[in-house]
Amino acid sequence: MALAGISFLTGALISLATSWLLVTRLERVGERFAISEALLGMIAALAADAPEITSSISALSQHQFGIGVGVVVGSNVFNLAALLGLGAVVAGTIHLHRRVVVLAGVVALWIAVVTVTTSTGATSPLEGLLLVGVVLVGYVVVMGLRDHQRRGLPLPERWTTWLCSAVNEEEIELNESIQPRRGRPLDAVVALGALVVVIVASVVMEHGAARLGHHFHVADAVIGGVVLAAVTSLPNAVAGVYLAARGRASAALSTALNSNNLNVFAGLLVPGVILGLAAPSRVGTVTALSYLLLTALVVVVAYAYRGLGRLVGWLIISIYALFVVLVVVLT
Repeated sequence: MALAGISFLTGALISLATSWLLVTRLERVGERFAISEALLGMIAALAADAPEITSSISALSQHQFGIGVGVVVGSNVFNLAALLGLGAVVAGTIHLHRRVVVLAGVVALWIAVVTVTTSTGATSPLEGLLLVGVVLVGYVVVMGLRDHQRRGLPLPERWTTWLCSAVNEEEIELNESIQPRRGRPLDAVVALGALVVVIVASVVMEHGAARLGHHFHVADAVIGGVVLAAVTSLPNAVAGVYLAARGRASAALSTALNSNNLNVFAGLLVPGVILGLAAPSRVGTVTALSYLLLTALVVVVAYAYRGLGRLVGWLIISIYALFVVLVVVLT
């Protein structure tokens, strides 16, 4: 078991360190090709999600469905608690633009609802993928367009004006937060190498965690939904708290919600269609409902009060603590 412990710790450290390198190099490549700040933020979120997504796919491919599903949905619950809950506690108050909250929040809520219906068996992984894919692709397209291109969309003028304002408000903060220098061909090579390292290290980490958990009779739901979910989400957590503390609240919100959206799409539904998902269970339902509850709480409070205060931050963290207790008790 010592080897499994070493594998877990080594894989975790290498995966986390290399994922940061992957994010920074992809940002530089995106800058070289003049990608919009909003789309660049999405790419950075996807790169930061590489450990969660890889760990989930690794577990699902070995028919460890409880771990695979738990890593993705559990990390989404952790993201909300660490990025926005802890971010609000550290910053005191994080102020948000209402348009940004609505634009990102509607997409996030839709995907959280589909996660619940898929986890409970109300919709199949394929149906969930289609429901999420249509909305997420539309969102990515809108975020990737330039201002004049958004105004040319076949929508009422009021809608396109509102969309332009919402995306611009988010991009102002993203531009100040990311600020990558123009990339070189070497950055693309480094990014590709970093991606390979992250994938291998994440697989090693997942294997080590599974072996340790099974040796000590820890349930798969705890291994995936609590342990691996938290460890793989640490880069996002550090980034989110840093952004909130610097007053870049919209960037922190975007990082949290977009990371969760991409987790569900790439780490749960796509592999779920190919490899299958866990049968509905009490723990799976609690995890999915916790994800939906925290997403709804963040969106509603952020819209109503134009931000998140320290009290709400502590509430979010308390709900996450309750979620961990429920997962342990139910297994």
